[in-house]
Amino acid sequence: MGAPPADASDAALVAAALAGHQPGYSALMDRHRDAVFRVARHHLGDETEALDITQEAFVSAFAAMARYDPAKPFRTWLIRITLNKCHDWARRRAVRRLFRMARPLDEAFDIADGGQDPEAAAISAREVERIGAAVAALPANLKEPLILCRIEGMSMAEAAAVLSLSEKAVETRIYRARQKLSEMLEG
Repeated sequence: MGAPPADASDAALVAAALAGHQPGYSALMDRHRDAVFRVARHHLGDETEALDITQEAFVSAFAAMARYDPAKPFRTWLIRITLNKCHDWARRRAVRRLFRMARPLDEAFDIADGGQDPEAAAISAREVERIGAAVAALPANLKEPLILCRIEGMSMAEAAAVLSLSEKAVETRIYRARQKLSEMLEG
């Protein structure tokens, strides 16, 4: 089987991939990798880690493809996997931070402070980076609807399906995220 047609549906590509045809996998990845990367980058605030999460999300999705329901949008299913990977990454980061802090005090001097000093932050902070950092700093329940609707361009209904929320809850969380961002950026 050759390359699938460019206009093939996601469901057709999933069926081809499940039948063992590599072009189906490749076409799905080509079609959705930028969206997955953007969601991860905005969620994590770090491009390198977003690349790792993108790879992990596709590996997990391809491993679980037999459980995908073709009646639902593939993109919604894949973005949910991506958000789960981002949550896993955040939990691992919190555990690593805890262990790093648990070292004896005499060893703690060797641990570099990853944060910038206030002068360097003020000098180097460009507006786009500042906004990206503010988005990444939002709580997950506010960040995810904002990323999905305002950055990824999903409708409120699509975001609600990804996040298992009502459309009104998505709308409310976006409103609160904007308020919080405004406070963070003005302060």
